Amino acid sequence: MTRDFRPDIAGLRGVAVALVLLWHAGVPLAPGGFVGVDVFFVISGFLITGLLVAELDRTGRIDLVAFYARRSRRLLPAAGVVLLATLALGWWCLPATRWSDTAGDVIAAAAYVVNWRLADQAGDYLAQDQPPSILQHYWSLAVEEQFYLIWPVLLVLVGALVARRRASARRHAREPGSRVPRAWLLGAVAAVGVPSSLWSAYLTDAEPERAYFVTTTRLWELALGGALALGAARLSRLPRRVAAWLGWAGLAAIGAALVGFDRETSFPGWSAALPVLGAALVIAAGPAAGRAGPARVLDTGVLRALGAISYSLYLWHWPLLVAAEARYGELSALAGLVVVTASVVPAALTYHLVENPFRYSRHLVRVPARALRLGALSAGVPVLVAVVLLTTVPSVAGNAPGSAPGAAVLRPQPRDDPAGSPADRATVVVPDPAVASGDMPASYRKGCHAGTYGKLTTCEFGDPAGRLTVAVTGDSHMAQWLPAIEPVATELGWRGRMYTKSSCPLLDAEIVKQSARQVTSCLDWNRDLRALLSGPHRPDVLITSSAQYHVRLPGGGTSGRNDAAVVDALRRTWRSFVDAGTRVVVLRDTPYPARHIADCVAANRTRLTRCAFPRSAALTGTGEAQEEAARDLPGVTLIDLNDAICPTERCAAVIGGVLVYRDKSHLTATYAASLRPRLKDALSAAFARSRP
Repeated sequence: MTRDFRPDIAGLRGVAVALVLLWHAGVPLAPGGFVGVDVFFVISGFLITGLLVAELDRTGRIDLVAFYARRSRRLLPAAGVVLLATLALGWWCLPATRWSDTAGDVIAAAAYVVNWRLADQAGDYLAQDQPPSILQHYWSLAVEEQFYLIWPVLLVLVGALVARRRASARRHAREPGSRVPRAWLLGAVAAVGVPSSLWSAYLTDAEPERAYFVTTTRLWELALGGALALGAARLSRLPRRVAAWLGWAGLAAIGAALVGFDRETSFPGWSAALPVLGAALVIAAGPAAGRAGPARVLDTGVLRALGAISYSLYLWHWPLLVAAEARYGELSALAGLVVVTASVVPAALTYHLVENPFRYSRHLVRVPARALRLGALSAGVPVLVAVVLLTTVPSVAGNAPGSAPGAAVLRPQPRDDPAGSPADRATVVVPDPAVASGDMPASYRKGCHAGTYGKLTTCEFGDPAGRLTVAVTGDSHMAQWLPAIEPVATELGWRGRMYTKSSCPLLDAEIVKQSARQVTSCLDWNRDLRALLSGPHRPDVLITSSAQYHVRLPGGGTSGRNDAAVVDALRRTWRSFVDAGTRVVVLRDTPYPARHIADCVAANRTRLTRCAFPRSAALTGTGEAQEEAARDLPGVTLIDLNDAICPTERCAAVIGGVLVYRDKSHLTATYAASLRPRLKDALSAAFARSRP
């Protein structure tokens, strides 16, 4: 019976949580440890479906209130305790820049929808530079609970349909205890699992960032576990030798995924079939194989003990890792291993003092409504505390942009200007690092900037009656200049139009290192933009900039960051506009700090020099191809203002009281605006050369 205790499954739980812990710790020998979550999904689908179907067979119904009360007792008290502890850890260890997001994640995690929040953030280009959420691991718990909102109801509907058909055929109601045909239940499994598996394959190719987190790509894994539960009786009659071979093959499949997969693996998609089918084989073969199968290694004290506390251990290990890294910097694999090993202590305490007492409480078992109220309280208290934490986050309007000069403190020739050198303290920091992520061009709020998968969009700025028309186009590294460009256009009477898109440069080439949908979207955007700018909206001057990308070679290979293929693609693109009568101005890409500057400043208010970074490294691979492509190309002018962004050999995080970067690579809108006079002079000179 699936409801009987299976020591091999307890051990498999231990294996699954160990894989996840090793992966999160950064142990090199476990690059595919993320598949432990998929193993959990199969186990959960098997065990819960077995319990539900046994109840349906026994009583002819499923008591949904009792079912959700059991889930509440089992999961919510421990989850609530860890959510509260995570809020405390976040307040103590994380920089203020992350408090708002942490509070939002707690609310989403308490409601078991955090996976959709993470999916949206993963697909949001502007959020990709942010550190991982301290509650990122709650995504898998959200997937499970969303599955169990629909799965029991679907089984109830199948049972009701069977009862109705039998009543119609026999002219009397279905007798309690008569078994629901397994073919009907397997049909319900197929109705969920088959579309989910196909969708998983499609979305993993089209939008891999979202595919990892969304529920719809994982339902088939839980459904497969359900199918195993429905076939448990037949599987228990497998020949012992066959079952043993199948079980060991399943364990080997999980091991192959562990060492063969890594962060570059397209996942889940079809790749998930290896660990999922491996887990299914281990579970299916267990009863028939006995000690001849994987139970020989799974049914051991250590793995069973890990399996027993796996839920609490899974809850605790990730917040502790994130907090330790925020406090002490990037962790080595050994340090990560120490942290996840130490997480056994709070996990064991939570298991013995919270999980089991509430799970087996007679008071709660006897009255399911009490368990549901307990669950509501366990989720509600962290939500209330999160709301209180949100009130401590500084207002976006905490400092007026004009309250600090920024680049205006630098001399006209800013290179090596002491005013731009790193210092430990600043009288004021504008914007406040806690809200710096929102200090971006107004074009984002106005809907003028296309997202990663967005279509061509445009907005006008400057003087609508201006005689000189200017098109601003490129990716987010072009958009970051708009707070300086827009007022210049107004001052000089230029008519401007902006065409920007995340992760998509103005480039006549296919970008690699992106999903298939991103590549197609960017190619379509470039095609539509070229058609627009070569027609009635042909500008006098085109201003462009972008990050540096890899491009696909004609033969299908990929280019390096600064090789001839990238340069050729840039020259070919720019020349097409010059040949059509449009002058091209290229803003050299800005330095890359390679660390989240706002986070660093928030954590080092009196030691800002800790946030400085070397100029040479920051300028390597950023704009070099632009510089080479623009050299000696008629009709193209390169503007380089990086000396006013990083004047000295070590780039300062704060210049003139203004935070220079809002993340790992984008200027704050406030600092970009402070560059307006310099950009105005450079553009005026470039535009003067564009006149006949």
